[in-house]
Formats: sequence, structure tokens, C-alpha cells
Amino acid sequence: MSSLSRELVFLILQFLDEEKFKETVHKLEQESGFFFNMKYFEDEVHNGNWDEVEKYLSGFTKVDDNRYSMKIFFEIRKQKYLEALDKHDRSKAVDILVKDLKVFASFNEELFKEITQLLTLENFRENEQLSKYGDTKSARAIMLVELKKLIEANPLFRDKLQFPNLKNSRLRTLINQSFGILFTITLSIEQNVMVIVNCSLNWQHQLCKNPRPNPDIKTLFVDHTCGQPNGARAPSPATNPLLGSLPKAGGFPPLGAHGPFQPTPAPVPAPLAGWMSNPATVTHPVVSGGPIGLGAPSIPAALKHPRTPPTNSSMDYPSGDSDHVAKRTRPMGIGDEVNLPVNVLPVSFPGHAHGQAFNIPDDLPKTVARTLNQGSSPMSMDFHPVQLTLLLVGTNVGDIALWEVGSRERLVLRNFKVWDLSTCSMPLQAALVKDPAVSVNRVIWSPDGSLFGVAYSRHLVQIYSYHGGEEVRQHLEIDAHVGGVNDIAFSTPNKQLCVITCGDDKTIKVWDAATGTKQYTFDGHEAPVYSVCPHYKENIQFIFSTAVDGKIKAWLYDNLGSRVDYDAPGRWCTTMAYSQDGTRLFSCGTSKDGESHIVEWNESEGAVKRTYQGFRKRSLGVVQFDTTKNRYLAAGDDFSIKFWDMDNVQLLTSIDADGGLPASPRIRFNKDGALLAVSANDNGIKILANSDGLRLLRTYENLSYDSSRASESLAKNGDSRTLGDVKSRILEEANDKSKIWKLSEISEPSQCRSLRLPENVKAAKISRLIYTNSGNAILALASNAIHLLWKWQRNERNSSGKATATVPPQLWQPNSGIMMTNDVTDASSEEAVPCFALSKNDSYVMSASGGKISLFNMMTFKTMTTFMPPPPAATFLAFHPQDNNIIAIGMDDSTIQIYNVRVDEVKSKLKGHSKRITGLAFSNLSNVLISSGADAQICVWSSDVWEKQRSKQLPAGRTSTTQSDTRVQFHQDQIHFLVVHETQLAIYETKQLECLKQWVPRESSAPISHATFSCDSQLVYASFLDATVCVFTATNLRLRCRINPSAYLPANVSSSNVHPLVIAAHPQEANQFAVGLSDGGVHVFEPLESEGKWGVPPPMENGSGGSVPSTPLVKDLDVYLFQVLVCSWFRILTCLGKSNLRYIQ
Repeated sequence: MSSLSRELVFLILQFLDEEKFKETVHKLEQESGFFFNMKYFEDEVHNGNWDEVEKYLSGFTKVDDNRYSMKIFFEIRKQKYLEALDKHDRSKAVDILVKDLKVFASFNEELFKEITQLLTLENFRENEQLSKYGDTKSARAIMLVELKKLIEANPLFRDKLQFPNLKNSRLRTLINQSFGILFTITLSIEQNVMVIVNCSLNWQHQLCKNPRPNPDIKTLFVDHTCGQPNGARAPSPATNPLLGSLPKAGGFPPLGAHGPFQPTPAPVPAPLAGWMSNPATVTHPVVSGGPIGLGAPSIPAALKHPRTPPTNSSMDYPSGDSDHVAKRTRPMGIGDEVNLPVNVLPVSFPGHAHGQAFNIPDDLPKTVARTLNQGSSPMSMDFHPVQLTLLLVGTNVGDIALWEVGSRERLVLRNFKVWDLSTCSMPLQAALVKDPAVSVNRVIWSPDGSLFGVAYSRHLVQIYSYHGGEEVRQHLEIDAHVGGVNDIAFSTPNKQLCVITCGDDKTIKVWDAATGTKQYTFDGHEAPVYSVCPHYKENIQFIFSTAVDGKIKAWLYDNLGSRVDYDAPGRWCTTMAYSQDGTRLFSCGTSKDGESHIVEWNESEGAVKRTYQGFRKRSLGVVQFDTTKNRYLAAGDDFSIKFWDMDNVQLLTSIDADGGLPASPRIRFNKDGALLAVSANDNGIKILANSDGLRLLRTYENLSYDSSRASESLAKNGDSRTLGDVKSRILEEANDKSKIWKLSEISEPSQCRSLRLPENVKAAKISRLIYTNSGNAILALASNAIHLLWKWQRNERNSSGKATATVPPQLWQPNSGIMMTNDVTDASSEEAVPCFALSKNDSYVMSASGGKISLFNMMTFKTMTTFMPPPPAATFLAFHPQDNNIIAIGMDDSTIQIYNVRVDEVKSKLKGHSKRITGLAFSNLSNVLISSGADAQICVWSSDVWEKQRSKQLPAGRTSTTQSDTRVQFHQDQIHFLVVHETQLAIYETKQLECLKQWVPRESSAPISHATFSCDSQLVYASFLDATVCVFTATNLRLRCRINPSAYLPANVSSSNVHPLVIAAHPQEANQFAVGLSDGGVHVFEPLESEGKWGVPPPMENGSGGSVPSTPLVKDLDVYLFQVLVCSWFRILTCLGKSNLRYIQ
């Protein structure tokens, strides 16, 4: 339809509205699709006229047009469904479910099952997430707010939400101008109207002062004129500010756009043309065809409030800084669910969900919690992606250091050196001879924290591998660039880890992170390349780069050149970074004159969307910045740290960190935004923390340890002492040393916080135990196949509502009174092997006790389905980390079955063990499944093709019982894993199945019953069959605390009869764990508030083995005395010039 015909429709709509033809006007709105009447839509929603609501919407969009449209229809149909349930009209609810909501099952079947389960409830408000659902009127109002946001964000409604500004009765004016024209009755209404318009335009043309032949008619909204003296023309529909630009076919950027790599058929205004130049050869859909992401693996499909995706960045709305736009366009994530309406089921949008944001500025890390002395000036810092208190530092003299900021301990210090000078280029060798001074330009961790890279000011990049604690190994050294290497980053194009570098030679290079092989070289900058920023969107991998001439370019992983050539504000040194969720792009730069800028970019157009204010007029150095929590920006400027809210250009606050900062301090947030590292004067680093960060740091505090040796003190006294003197002094030294570090023994109830959970139901021994992922409940499976669920409630004593040892929970059951009870066989319950696995959203538990596998609804306790009757019986269950429909099932016939719940089909059957399966663990980083069996064997399987990669037999410890369980659990880094056997604890790495650490109890000690990592993988909790519970430091498996049975068992209970069988760690509180006992009880443990942690890690001893003694430091005094005496006499003889041991043999 031509633009004039479109305008004619608007004139008719105005006329019909003025003449009160309400039904007709809305029918024309819907059929033409030119104007969406939001007021009419709101009225119909408030009135619950759902059929008319959907019919009206159908003129503008369909369910499957895009994810915004899908969510709009979902919310409407879901509300209609809830209203039917609220009226107890089950037949209508089922009809809505089958006819209206079933269409969404193909996008997320788990969510559809959640919705279906509401039919089983007497009142759907029994569902925790819908417990605050109000009445119908308020629920519709809440939904309408969400729908309006979605409609405004939907590109299909672009330019359809605002009616053009017309003079009253514009069509009647045109009729009057054509008065006197006779119409034949054979003409249609449309033809009559066109005759009116043509006659009116002729009349307008006749009134022109300078009428031209064949006049160019631009619009019907204002009268036509020819050639005004100043050359002005009536505004065209395409430029009319009241109407907005008309939609161009294919011109809407896709939802979740691929940054600059999108074709557009319409020309862009000149200043933006470069951003869209040379489009990628790959084809991109106009609207993202990805699923709406109902319950993506990382987002529970529980009943939560949805989040509106950000509005399309190219839409012409008022200034992005206005309150209206800031509130409407700010992306909101699932994590923002607190204090929001709960009557809406989740529809999440991958790539738009944000993590939990700070609530108030007080949550910014602004308290100086640590001050570290590096020894040379920090140039670059980066926190470990998993171990949140591990800080990597590079300095101006080429040093790199690794700090555990919690304990203030510098774990690693490496001075700069070339690892292999013979492989270096001659220019590098010549440069080092001329001037050996080298500075670190950038340090950065790989995404999983197993590697870190260092970019130096001379040619080189060095990649180290990190193995925990103080263990850092050389991995790769690359002579990367001629001149300085200005930046380094990690990326994973084609699922292969790569290193990206840029340098003074004006190039960007991509290297294989495993071999160091160069894969790509990107040429095109005309000045040294200052920074790189790799990213991906919708499976498109690309790299932004900036040069010191202020040019921004973007590259795909090919050899087709840059896709972008654009100028950064300041046109000098600029860095770029995305928000943590990858949806918003920012840059920070400083000009040669010292003017600094932080801006947010509109990726689709290459335009600056928002410029933040608050820098001093002339910054003293290049400003560095960082982002956190998808909400805040921070930059070091004017001897302080400045903070902005991403949605507000005004400076939020600034802090000076108690003074002592350089003019432009370097800054770096840790992953969760609780800590902020800031470079300080005098080679210092300040660690700023918020309340969460302070708690995190307290977890890692260590007492000081004096490492002086007794032999050194003896040597000072010469040889004048008798053996008795020496023996007495050694005993004193040993006693002093034991005072410095002593194993923390807890033997009294007053020495820790412990709570036995209430028992309304008498259960047999606890066979399996787990915290829910939310941390507010504990689920146990008893040997009699009954499940027990304890829930903590939020109250004055427990404001968080999380599990704690200070407030008793409720043994929870639904109103129906039913219990979750597994199917059992005729075999003895003692012979059955209980097992269960909890879904990531805590909605389902899959469980077995020797019989069929049962799937239970955690809200209603109802059995949803049973499958896989024995034999063989299931002995271990594990959900796939990326797909809740895929389950690994270990069987008692030694096989592992990969089962797809959705299609009720065994995808693969893995064979490699000789006895029953006792442990399974997925790594979502390495794409492997680790299995363990009663044969004490560990196997590694590819989770892509389900093939065995390698296996290893556990080294024999002391004599173990037949069919002893072996358990496996991945470390937080997803690379290392814990192996638990009754004879040993061990830490293995995945690639080669190498045992890195091992702890073996003494022959006289009780066997290990179970063990687990703490939630941060810094501790290992282990239970023993003598009712002892031990806490180990995970990095070296050294014992730090022992909880004796007398601390938690009544005096009249014998530890030989009652002991822990299973142990579970809280998912958020690193120092909380629970044990399940052989008498059916469950105990929760926490350290005293005054302590804050379980004991103190023992000092590192040279030559210490993997097995940690749990008795006094001096185990054998005679041997110890002999060793010290030999050492002392050797030193004395050396002083006399007699260094041969023959003198004392």
C-alpha cells in the first residue's frame, strides 16, 4: 500500500472515531494493522474479553512472529487459564490448556508440565510462587503492565502505537474542498473517497501561488503547496516527527541482534553508514528464530515473574535518558524477582536475563577491607572466575602475582623472564639487549580459570596453567607482535579455546590456546591496536578492536576484513566491555587532551546511545573502567572511584577508598561484584567490599604462623648444651609450635552450632541427603523409601529464610498428607541402593529405592510417573546440566543408561565398570561424565557422543569391605573432582585422571562413610563410621577441624550404634553442612558466629605428604630429636670448617 493510501486510512479512522462508529473503527484498526489502539486493548483486557483481545492482536502479530509476540500471547492465555482455575471450572481450564497453551509445549515442555500440574491443586495458590495471587481484577492489572512493555518493545508494533497529529475533521475538510462534485452511484465507497481526495488535491493545487505541472504530493495530513520561496516542503510521511518513520521491509533489527553484523536493505544516514558496511556473508533472520527460552537450563522453570526483554534499540522513542525510557527499556532479569508480582509464569529470553542487581548504592563495594603491598606498581588485575577471592596482578616491572585476598597471602610471585630465548625473534632479542625493562600491559583469566594470560610491553605473551593453591605452570610462550602487546583476551569460537592479542604492529591475532598455533591475523587498523573485546550473539562470534587513533573495528573469525570502521569518543585510547549478561555494550576512553568518556552503544546502528557524565575536565592518565551485576559502571578518575547506574547518565557516587589512590587508579570487580580491587600509591592494592564481600573475606581469614624451626634456635647456642638441655629445649619448641597451630577439636555442644531436625515421622536410617538449590530446605531419603523434606520459613529470627542451625525448620508435607514414597521390590530394603537427584529448579525429584524410578512433584508430593522397573535396579541418578530431560542412570548391573524422559527412551548404554555404579557427575565445562563404581574404578565419558575416553583404578588403600561405594563430585572449577572411598579421599584432574592430592586415614581409624565439597570448593566435609566429622582444606586435603560425636550426640547414645552415613553441603553458605544418621536423624552444623569458620588451615610443611596426621605435631620424639641433633651438629661442624658427615657417623 502506498504512503498516501496509508494516510487515507488514518483519515478514515479519525472520521469514524469522531462519528462514534466504535466497532467499525476498531475493526479497521485490526484489519489495516496501521494503528494499535492501546486504550481499547487495555479496556478489553480489564473486561476479560479474551477472544476479542486475541482477535485484535491478530491484526498486528501472530504467536510465532517473534519472542515478544509469543510472550504476549502466552501471558494472555495463561491469565485466562488461571481465571478458569480460580472459578473451579476444570473443564474450561483443560480446554484452554489443550487448545491455547499446548502450542508453547514445543518451546518448553517442562514449563507446560508446571502449568498442567496446577490442575491437580485444589487452589493453585498452594503453589508457592502463586501464593500471593490476588483477585482477578488486580491480576489483570498486573499482567497489563507487562503486556504494555512487551508491545512497546516488539518491533512489529513500531510506529503503530501513536496516532498522527491531525487537525480535527481532516477528512471532512477534504470533502468540503471537493464540494459540488457529483458521485455516480456505481462507485464503491473506496472509489468515492479517492474521488474526494483527488478533487481536494486539485483544489489545493489551484490555490498554489506558483503551481507546477505534475506536482509531487507528499502527504494528505496538511494542504499541498508547490515550491515555497524558502524551498521548504510539507513533511513527508517518512520524516513526519509526529508519525515517525514508516516501517521498511526487513529493516527491523532482530531481537538479540548480532551486533554490527546484520544486513539491512534500507540505507542508513551517513554518520551511521560505516557501522553497517560490508555486512557478513552469513544470513541472519529479520527476527530471531530462537526459542522463547521457557525455563532455559540455567533458569528454573518454576513459577516466577517474567522479565520484559529490552526494547529494540533502533526504535524512535524520546531521549534514552528520560525516566520513561529508562524504566521501560532497562532489561530485567529473572534474578530481579524479589518484591514483584507472582501471578505470572516465567517466560525468559536467553541473552536478556540479568543476574541479581544491587538494590541500593550501599551494596556497592566501598569499604576498604584489605590493603596489599605488591612491591611494584600494579598495571592490570583480574579476579579468578570461580575462586572469587583469588586476584591475579601484573606490574610495571614485569612481575605477576597471585593473591588470596581473604588471607592477605601472596601465593605466587613470578619475575619476568623469557622461557626460551632461542625461539624468540631477532627483533625481540635485540630489544631486550638494548633495554631489558619490561612491563605487564594486561593479565586475564580464561573463562574456566584453568589458564591465565599475560601481555607484555615487549612482543611476548605468556600463558600459565593454574592447578590450585600455589601451583602455577608454564603453558605457552608466544612471540606475538612486533613491539608491545597491548591487550589479551580468551574466546571460544567453534567451541575451541583461543587467545586473542593485539599490539603496536597494528594487528589482531588469534592463537590456539592449547598449541599456540596462529589461526587468524586481522589487518586493517592504521595505528597501534589498543584493546580487544571478543563476544558472541546468537551463535555469531566476533571481536571488537580499538586503536590509539580512536577507530573501532569489528571482525568475524574469517579473513574478509573488518565489518566496522567507526570513531570512539575521544579518538584515542579506548576499551570496550559488555555487561555481564552480554546484552549491553559500553566503552571508556580518554583523549590526548585528557577528556574522558564512558558511553553505551547501540550495536545495531553503531550510534552512541548514552553518554555518562561526571569526569573531571582533564583526567590525569588513561581512565580504566569495569562493569558489574548488569547494573553498575565504575571508573578510576580524579584520585577516586566513580560509579554510575547503567540506566542513568548522572554520576551515582564516588569514593576515595580512604585516600592514597593515584590519579587514574586501575580497578577490577570480582565476578559477583562483592569485591573491587583498586591500585593504590606506594605499590599497593586496596580491596573494597560490600557486606557480602566482607562475609566472603572472613571465610578466608587465616591466623599468622611462625615458621621458625627448632634446629635454627639450637644452632645459635653452639655445642655447650647437654643432651638434656637440648631435649628440654626441643620440647619447649614443640609446645610453642603447637600453640601457633593446633587442630581444632570440637567435643562440646557449646563449641559449634548444631541442630537436630524435628522428626514427626519415624524414619529408618538416612541413605541420601541433599540441600535444595535455593538453600532453604533439606531433602532426605531414608532406607525405607520415604522422603523427608524440611523447610525453613522467613521470620524475625531468620530474615533470609535460608537453612540455618539456629532456627528449627518445619518437616513439610502438603495439605493432602501424602508422602513421597518410592516403589520397592520384594527384596530386603537393606539390599536396595537408594538414590535420588533434584532438578535445578527444585520442582522435581527423581528417586529410586531398588524398584522403579519415580518422578515426584516437590510441591504436591504426587508421583508424576514411574519407569524402568528392575532388574537391573537404579543405583545412582544425575541430571544432565544442560537438559533436564536427559538423565544418567547408574545401574546395579554395572551399566550406565542415558535416558531421555521426554521421549521415554534410552539414548545410550555405557559399559565400562565391572560392578554396580555408585557415583556420577557431569562437567558442563568439559562436556564429560565421570562415573565411579563399587569396583573402585573411575571412568570418563564424552557427553557429546557417549563414548568412554579413559579410566583408572583407584590405588588400593587399606583393606576395604566388599562392594564399597566410590563417589565422585566436581570441584567448582569443573576440571578437578573429589573421589570418596571408605579408604581414602583424593582430588583428581579430568584430562589425564592424575591424582593430585590424596588423604588416607590410619589403619586404626574408622572408615569414611561419605564426603563432599563445600559450596565454594574450598573445604571438604567428611563423615566417618565412628561418628566423627572432619573438615579438610580442599587444596591440599589437610585436616583443619574435627567434630567429635560428643559435640552433637546425646551422652546416652553410643557412637558405635549411631553415626553419619551421608553428608551434604549448603549451596550458598560455605561453612554449613548437614549429616544424615543411621538412626534416621539429620543434623545441621555451623561454626560459632564468633569463629566464622571451621578451624584454621595447618601450615604448609616442606615434604609433607598427602596423608595428614591428626595427632600432635611431634609423633615420635626420639626420631624427631635425632633429626634435630644431626642437623645441629652438622651446622656446628660446618662452622668449624668440617663439612663432611664422616665426623659424626
